[in-house]
Amino acid sequence: MFYYEILSKTMLTRRWFLAAPALAAQPKFAWPSGKSCAISLSWDDARLSQVDAGIPFLNKHGVKGTFYILPRNWEKRLDGWRAAAKQGHELAHHSNSHPCSINFGFTRTNGLEDYTIARLEADIEAATAQFQNSFGFKPVSFAYPCGQKYVGRGAATRSYVPVIAEHFESGRGYLDEAANNPEVCDLANLMGIGLDNISFADMKRHADTARKENRWLIFAGHEMGSTGNQTTNLDALAELIEYAKNPANGIWLDTVAEVAKYIKGKRA
Repeated sequence: MFYYEILSKTMLTRRWFLAAPALAAQPKFAWPSGKSCAISLSWDDARLSQVDAGIPFLNKHGVKGTFYILPRNWEKRLDGWRAAAKQGHELAHHSNSHPCSINFGFTRTNGLEDYTIARLEADIEAATAQFQNSFGFKPVSFAYPCGQKYVGRGAATRSYVPVIAEHFESGRGYLDEAANNPEVCDLANLMGIGLDNISFADMKRHADTARKENRWLIFAGHEMGSTGNQTTNLDALAELIEYAKNPANGIWLDTVAEVAKYIKGKRA
């Protein structure tokens, strides 16, 4: 009897599957002009190599980058950064004092573990005021220093993603593992893929995955040159730009602000 009950239930299940309508394939996210994905190139800290070598390189290739800059660094090349903004590059926010985990030696006296949300927000607002004074506009994009998004310790640890969501159109992480899904990603908590010290082959691998998955790939780097620690290799980057500009590859190459604005508009 038990055998016949199982057989009967199995037959009913098979009949249900045969009768059920086929699930419709989910439509792909509609990138501009039928593109397959978006790529944004970004760099942190307002390092001298960015304004001295990187921005002239991008201008030569007709590409706009996003630069998350710090007051203490942009002041060293203020005229250069003002020129970059006029040339169409995005100048974005990277905090005032660059707080990271206390485990890093360089931030031992400025560790996120010793911050509160109020202190963190005050740090951000201080940089915003300096930004507006130096450049005459308010930045819309933010990058989390060291990619870390918390303040406090243990049970008192709190995310400061809500602060970024309140003050900016987007917030970008660092050393993440994937590109962003434009259908569902949290614009205040975007993933950023490391761009430093990798080859064109690695860059292309990330780009091809984004193309296949219809996603938004945000690269994040620091120095811009040929060799050195935390350096985006400009020869490899030139190959990536050429690859992205090939119409056959279906890549939209633009700043973080422009892509975030487009995604937000599609969700409205």
